[in-house]
Amino acid sequence: MKSAHFILGLSLLSLASPFAYGSDPSPLQDFCVAIDDPKDAVFVNGKFCKDPKLAKAEDFYYSGLNMPRNTSNPLGSTVTPVNVAQIPGLNTLGISLGTLTVGFVTSNPENHLITKVLYPGDVFVFPIGLVHFQFNNGKTNAVALAGFSSQNPGVVTMANAVFGSNPPINPDVIVKAFQLDKDVKNIQFKFWWANN
Repeated sequence: MKSAHFILGLSLLSLASPFAYGSDPSPLQDFCVAIDDPKDAVFVNGKFCKDPKLAKAEDFYYSGLNMPRNTSNPLGSTVTPVNVAQIPGLNTLGISLGTLTVGFVTSNPENHLITKVLYPGDVFVFPIGLVHFQFNNGKTNAVALAGFSSQNPGVVTMANAVFGSNPPINPDVIVKAFQLDKDVKNIQFKFWWANN
């Protein structure tokens, strides 16, 4: 009976722990090449897995980050996503790449801007979950590589999300939240450009 109380107490203590950790889970197997066809496949991490014996080099490969993309848009930049949709073998591996450039804002109440000009070979880390930005202030195209701790990270362009949502957010909500006195409908109208 004492051992039952000990196990119950230990279980309750673990539930009451003030620490919480979150991250992508460790892979259950070496790799899981994502496929769309569920026939004879196993469902892992939101994707169906190809039989490992049928995996090939192309499942783990992506080419094209060296290709210029159209940046003649209102933001003057573009993002080349390289995630599980482009590299099926990335499924469950926990890293993705894309093109970018740098600063982020710390949490409330400080909202402190931390920014840096990057040059070839530089590395910069964005803390997870903080508002961040990239901006090419040079006179030529810039390419940067970004690594994410997720196989399929979401990308949200804040201005497009707030002012370009479909259906649109009620302008009264935006005026109040951002303390604007401008014509929000006019701002929303300008966000015709699709999030790349």
